[in-house]
Order: sequence, then structure tokens, then C-alpha cells
Amino acid sequence: MADAKLSAAFLPAHASPHPMANPGYGKRSAPDQLRRTAHDFAHLPPREAAIAAYIDRLTEGADISVKTLAKTLPYGQCALRTALNNLQRAGHLRRGREHLADSGSQHWITRTWFTRTARDDDWWATFTRGDVPEAPPEPSRPTRSRAHILLAALGRTAPVLSLSEGDCVALAPLLTEWFARGATDEAVVRALTDGLPTPVHHPAALVRRRLIGKLPPEPAPRPPLRVLECAKCGAPGRPEALPGGVCDACRGEPGPARPTEPRTIPAIRAHAAAARAAMVPRAERPRV
Repeated sequence: MADAKLSAAFLPAHASPHPMANPGYGKRSAPDQLRRTAHDFAHLPPREAAIAAYIDRLTEGADISVKTLAKTLPYGQCALRTALNNLQRAGHLRRGREHLADSGSQHWITRTWFTRTARDDDWWATFTRGDVPEAPPEPSRPTRSRAHILLAALGRTAPVLSLSEGDCVALAPLLTEWFARGATDEAVVRALTDGLPTPVHHPAALVRRRLIGKLPPEPAPRPPLRVLECAKCGAPGRPEALPGGVCDACRGEPGPARPTEPRTIPAIRAHAAAARAAMVPRAERPRV
């Protein structure tokens, strides 16, 4: 049986690495999960447990679409689609869309959130509102960080601030905090080069003083906007309208009564404005 052959922890050693989704898409791990154990998915049927264990060990951004999983796991697309829907009902998976605050874009990104720690509908509703802390990003190992590159190029703008490799390495953590607080490269360069004394005897010491003394304030956190979708038909809806990740229509249950009278254009515009206002974080809503 395929279920017996698929380990809950690995694929054959000769298998190729699992494909990654396009940047910004793919698997997203839900926050605040319990430590991984050998019994995380013991409550699931064998097939669902094996698939969940495989997805759990994939890196962030891995492509976990049905088509890609079917090329990697010993199941067909129909079986995988059913298994993923079962994982959704069990609280391990949710599909939806997310708009990142301060991204400067109007686009919503399709998301698939996975958690080895099963969650109930109330938890997913809280997560959708942004009230659950985000998991820290996975550490990356760039050869030269954004902060290091900016510091190394600082001498091009102000030759008196030319820094050595050792200076860049030592000062990069201070500049990284600027970026974490939303500072742009242009703002950093202005802060470091405006009003320089003449002459500059110790460039690294001056840059250090300015990085510490002019550090911008930490911005207030802005959680991303999230909308969950029905696992079967893909229709968006409020979390409380998608128990187990499935809408009333797909469960065969009657939904809320719809108005029999056709809506006027002003009524439609008012309804759309109310929907947009509901997606704005409470702290940003205008006072009336």
C-alpha cells in the first residue's frame, strides 16, 4: 500500500528537492505551534497523516498545490484534493488571501497556511484578524546583508565616510535595526551624510554615533489583512461563516436569507464601502 510506503518524515534519498512556489506564495506556517513530535498526526487516517507530516517538514514557500504534490507523493490529484480538504476540516490547513500592510500594492496574495498543531475555528478567526503573533521568519544566510552593502557604498556618496570591511561588519547590526523600523536606503544615507563636520577624523565612530542617536522610533505593528476561502468552491467569507473551512452552500445547509428586492445603486455603493471599512484595522478607522 502507498500509505505504508510513504514515511511520515521523509522521501527516498534520491528524490529531488521539493519545488518552491513563486516568490510570495506557497506554504506558510501558522504561528505559535507546539514542538514537533512523533505523534502530531496520530489522530488522522494514515493517508492524511503521511501527507500532513510531509508538508510539515517542507520549508516556507514550498509549492503545496495539488498538482505539485501529485508529482512528489504516491497519490493522484483527486486523492490529494480530498486529503487536503480533510486536513482543513481537522484544523491543520486553511486557504485564503492576504494583503500585506505597508506593501504599497493593492494586490491580495493567495495563501495556504499550515499548522501541525490542530486549531479550531475560533483560533483561525483570531488569526484572520491578526490577533495571533506571527512566527519569526526563517533565518537566511546572505553573503552580504542589505545593511553591509549600504555601508560599503557610503563612501561613494560621502568620500570622508569610506569604511573598511571590518567597520561594515561591526556597524551592520545597528543599521539593520533601522531597516526593521521601516527606514529606506535614501533616509539612511541622508541621516549619515547631512551636515558632516570638517574634517572627519574617525568615519566609523561618526557613523556609529549617528546610527545610535538618530535611530527612528519603532512603528506600531500593522497586522496583514486576511480573508479565508471555502475549501470546496473557493468563495471568500468571514471565518464564522466557514466552520471547518467549508461554506454553508457546500455543506448543503441553508445560508442567510437574501433580499428579494433588487438593490439600488446607492445601496450597493454603501454596502461596498462598509465592506472596505470592515477590512481596515480598528486603530486606523476615522473617528466620527
